[in-house]
Order: sequence, then C-alpha cells, then structure tokens
Amino acid sequence: MRMPVRVRGSSPARRRTGRRATHGRRGRVGDGAGRSSGRRRPSSEEVRASLWFWPAVGAGTAFLVALLLLRVRPEPASGLAERTWPGDASSATALLQTVATASVTAASLTFSLTVVALQLASQQFSPRLLRSFARDWQVQAAMAVLVSAFVVSLTTLRGLDPERPLPVLALLLSLLLGLAAAVVLVAFVAHIVRRLRVHTMMESVHHDTVASIGTAYHPYGEGPEAPSPDLPGPAGGVLVPAWSSGFVSVVRPEPLVAAARRHDVVLLLGVRPGDAVVQGAPVASAFAPPGRGVPVEDLARDLAEAVVLRFERTEEQDVAFGLRQLTDIALKAVSPAVNDPTTAAEALGYCADLLVRLQGRRLGPQVVRDEGGAVRAVLPDRDLRYYLDLVCAQVRRSGRSEPVVLTALLRLLRDTAVAARDEDQRRDVADQAALVLAQLGDDVLAQDAAAVQDLHRRVGLALAGDVDAAYRDRAGETRSI
Repeated sequence: MRMPVRVRGSSPARRRTGRRATHGRRGRVGDGAGRSSGRRRPSSEEVRASLWFWPAVGAGTAFLVALLLLRVRPEPASGLAERTWPGDASSATALLQTVATASVTAASLTFSLTVVALQLASQQFSPRLLRSFARDWQVQAAMAVLVSAFVVSLTTLRGLDPERPLPVLALLLSLLLGLAAAVVLVAFVAHIVRRLRVHTMMESVHHDTVASIGTAYHPYGEGPEAPSPDLPGPAGGVLVPAWSSGFVSVVRPEPLVAAARRHDVVLLLGVRPGDAVVQGAPVASAFAPPGRGVPVEDLARDLAEAVVLRFERTEEQDVAFGLRQLTDIALKAVSPAVNDPTTAAEALGYCADLLVRLQGRRLGPQVVRDEGGAVRAVLPDRDLRYYLDLVCAQVRRSGRSEPVVLTALLRLLRDTAVAARDEDQRRDVADQAALVLAQLGDDVLAQDAAAVQDLHRRVGLALAGDVDAAYRDRAGETRSI
C-alpha cells in the first residue's frame, strides 16, 4: 500500500520546520496540554521507582486504621480486654513509647543504609542502576512497615485517655507492628548486603531486560508487517516538532493511530523508546492526502499522548537501556581505577544471553494499521547491528589491551553467531568480530594475542555452521573466565 504523498503547494519553509503559518506571531508547540500530558503525568513505572509512595501509603493507612481502632474501647472486665491487653494505662503508654522510638530509629537506619547503597552502586558500578534500587519492592515494603509502626504508635498514644477504657485493639496492632519492625529490619539488612553484590545487580538488570524484550518484540517471523519499499521516506512529509525535551519512555500505538486518523494523515515516527529528544526537534513526519494541510500544532499535542517523554530512561519498552546498564558495569570494571576484567567478562555474559534472545525476536520498523486496514503509522526500531555495537564498541576500545575482555567479547559473538537467524544477522556478527580483532593492542603478548585470534576463528566456524568445532577446546579455555 502506498503512503499518501505530502501536501501540495506547501512552502519550503513549512516543509522544513513543520510549523503552521500564523499571522503576526510565532507559533509555539508544547504550551499547555501537550506538555503536561506528554511529560508530567505519573505512570506506574514512575510510582514503582519512587521511594516515597509506598511509605506514604502505609503511613496514611496506618493513621486511618489507628483512628478506627481507637473507637473500640471495651470495658476492663470484658473478655476481649483481658485477652488482648491485661496491663494498665501506664504499661500501655510505655509500650507505645517504646515502639514509636524503636520504629523511628529503625526507619532512620533503613534510610541511611539505602542512601549508602545508592552511593556505592553509583560510584562502583553505574549511576543508571539507581533506578533499580529505588524500585526494589523489598526496600519499599521495609520502609512502609517501619513508618506504619511509628504512625500507629504515635496516633494511639495521642488517643489514650486515663478516664476511658483502653483501646486494646489499637494497642495490639502497635505491639504486632513493633515485632514486625524488628523482623523487617533484620531482613532489610540481609537484603541490602545481597543487593550490593555485583552478580545480584547484573541478574536484576538481566531479569528486567528479559521482561522488556518479551513486551516490546514479537517472536521472529511474527508480528506486524515491515514497511514496503514503495513507502516514501521522512524527507517528503511535514515535520512535527517535539513539544518538550526528555527521553522517549513509551510509544503507544493506539493513541498514535487515533491521532493519525483524527487528522487524516499517515505518520512516520522518527523516535523510539530510549531516544533523547530536544524541544523543537522533529519527532515525526506527517503525510496528508493531496490538497490537504497538516495541522502541526494540534497533531503535536495529540502525539504527546502517544509518545511519552520523561526526564530519564526507563525499562518499560527500552530494551537498549538494560544493555546499557550491563555495559556500564563492564566499562567500570575495565577502568584503571577498578581493573577487574573478570567482572567485565561476566557482565558480557549477561549481554550475550540478551542478544541471543533478541535474535529470536522480530526487530526493525513496523507498520501500524487502523481498524479499517489503512496504514496510519510507521514505527522505527533498533536492529541487531545497533545492539551489537552498543555492547561491543566501548568495551573493545576500553579493553583493547586486556585479552580477558577481548576473548569475552568474542565468546559473546560466538554465541550470537550460533543463534543467527538470517544472513543479515550473520553479517553483523562477522563485522563485530573483525572489529574486535582489529582492536587488539600492539602491547599484548603473542601468546595472549593467539588466544584472541583463536576465538575469532571460532566465531567464523560458528557462522559457517560448524558449531562443534567452534566450541570444542582442550580444557574449557574458550568457555571459562
């Protein structure tokens, strides 16, 4: 199906800028609804990555529950009061003061440990790992329990009245939360110790990226159709400028199709999740039927619902962000300040698994149609060459004098060579293998260089289909780190 041609009679300036002509003023895209809807609307991902949300929910819930339980004041002689709280008012006050003091102390320790963990993760591994720490549900749950214990104890303490029966259920809840706070504190310390291990961080990033791959991509050979060769390129359309700045977090096909159908255009989207966008830069090209104009400002406001911009990258649809985090760990490990090539090789092992998974997915641009079958949008995407370069380029340049790093890269490429599905994938793997070999430093000893060259040869064997020869070795030297 051929895409509608661009608007006839439009001026060159309009085609270049994509702005609607105005009388006596300069049109600005992004004021008002477009910016707020595209940038500032909180999402479930932002809520998950915030440290304040669940503690705030826990504090509010604890306050309301405590107020309700303060109304339950059975007579001291009743069975409920004797079974729930056999003590007097002074012992109740002592309990509440103890729980409140202990819980706020534990909460302060928890916050301090979290800040220290964030600092260590940022300095030793990658600043992009901070989001993974912040969205850890166990950290948020620990803070919520500790804050709730403090709020319940303080609210109950405020509601004690010497002239009225004791609120025994509120006292029981405070006691239980105090015990829970002690258990949570011990569990939190153990969790932080495990969380700060580099293997745990890499496993967490790998797990999130696997989920993103499953969400963002269809299996290889399935999914929406690819653009046909007769579709015109973005140079023929009216450019739609960005309404704000940020990183593309989510692209929503349904609002995109709705916007294109509403304005009777076909959209060639120019950005994908993970791309950096500056306000005013083009994000799409719009093609209208002959003789019709493109309402650029209205279209940009509608696109703000479909292309969500945020101040940082997220894992929702951005598969490259997970590979970037793992690559950051590898780069930090090969830096002179750390000098830990083994950790770099292990990070590349996680990258190898993700790349093999990507090879089993349908990569590249795709066409989106409306309910009537008409083409409404063409969505760009990353290909295997991009992902291979993302993982290999910086690491091979930084580790050019370290055979452990170069052989780890070639092991990665051997695995991707075996998993290659078509000639394009095989060519991309072969190109990267040649670059790794060319990056081998002159200061590497001949024996170490021979190991790198041997693995490069094995990548070629895997590409040729001789998988057994590609992996067969003497003592596991081509598999071990």
